[in-house]
Amino acid sequence: MVSTQGRITDKKQAILDSALSLFVEKGFNATSTASIAKAAGVATGTLFHHFPTKNDIMNQLFLSIKQEFASNMVGKVVLSGNIEKDTNNLWQTAIDWAIAQPLKQLFFLQYSMSADINVAVRKQAMNSILGFVVELIEQGKQQGIIGDFPSELLLENCHGQYLAAIRYFTDNPQLGNDPKHRSASFKLFWHAMKAQ
Repeated sequence: MVSTQGRITDKKQAILDSALSLFVEKGFNATSTASIAKAAGVATGTLFHHFPTKNDIMNQLFLSIKQEFASNMVGKVVLSGNIEKDTNNLWQTAIDWAIAQPLKQLFFLQYSMSADINVAVRKQAMNSILGFVVELIEQGKQQGIIGDFPSELLLENCHGQYLAAIRYFTDNPQLGNDPKHRSASFKLFWHAMKAQ
């Protein structure tokens, strides 16, 4: 027997899954709430019960995918205290996740720096969900390994570098597992962060 809570969770997840596909395929503005509800197999009223606006769907989708991304990294990387080694392990794990989750990665590529994501939601994702990255950056700055740049600017730069690498591997999938290109992607990223 499926509980009422289980059905509600299933419907909410179906809405998010459908929105993910439609936002990537058609774009945020071209996707209607009615088309999301239809694709999810729920009534439009059910959609609005869970998400009062399409922007609420977008923001929840962004946060849930960021949380999945972060949980994957935290679950697979044991930090050693060696800032460069730990950063490389996180970087490579992040790229592995992107390659394994192409639809979610396309969503990030389209929307991570988009005005369709609320600024407060982006900050929540960067500072709370990815708080372990912020801590690693701060440790690196204290040790003089990472440049003494403003932390928020440095975090945004890291994010932009990651998106650039993922765009490259998305456009050149045959290189996604090539050790030379993977290593080069980290070296470019690390060079932009490290103290000179």
